[in-house]
Amino acid sequence: MTIKYPNGKKYVTDTKTRTTRQPPLQDSYSNRGMTLEEDLNDTNTFYLERGLAVIHKKPTPVQIVQVDYPRRSAAVIKEAYFKQASTTDYNGVYRGKYVDFEAKETKNATAFPLKNFHRHQITHMKNVEKQKGISFVIIRFTTTGEVFYLPASRLFEYWDRMENGGRKSITKAEIESSGFSIQTGLHPRIPYLSVIDQLYF
Repeated sequence: MTIKYPNGKKYVTDTKTRTTRQPPLQDSYSNRGMTLEEDLNDTNTFYLERGLAVIHKKPTPVQIVQVDYPRRSAAVIKEAYFKQASTTDYNGVYRGKYVDFEAKETKNATAFPLKNFHRHQITHMKNVEKQKGISFVIIRFTTTGEVFYLPASRLFEYWDRMENGGRKSITKAEIESSGFSIQTGLHPRIPYLSVIDQLYF
């Protein structure tokens, strides 16, 4: 199936950084065959059921333009377009504050490539920050199962560095120093609200 952005550019899934299933690591809850998206969805369900926060994954509106019917009982989508450029993965409200964040995974053990962000996503997060919302990125290094919370304000610094001719990635050491390590568990799987509490409350 072909999916295209509003400008006609073909959408290609980056298997190196998007959510792909990983083999489980022994003695770790962080990577038992679950994608980062699945772990976050479980986490958000945990928060919702306990009345702690209302945060959901944003649906991506798609317009279908070509469908084949190989059999009367089956339809195959051959071509589709995103109706609009996506912003970030998740949004909602926590303790009266608007929360908006992106989730990314990478197989790179030493750095996170900035090419995995789009300019309109950076613009969107900057707009959220201007309105005093809470914006950040959750990054998982799949080789180790480590998860980090990186405030959007720090992401902007690395993005601007790239725009000014600097390196095109954030080193893991930089993420460790400017972000917050999240210890994964079972309930919730990725307790990112604890970082928000530390930073904002």
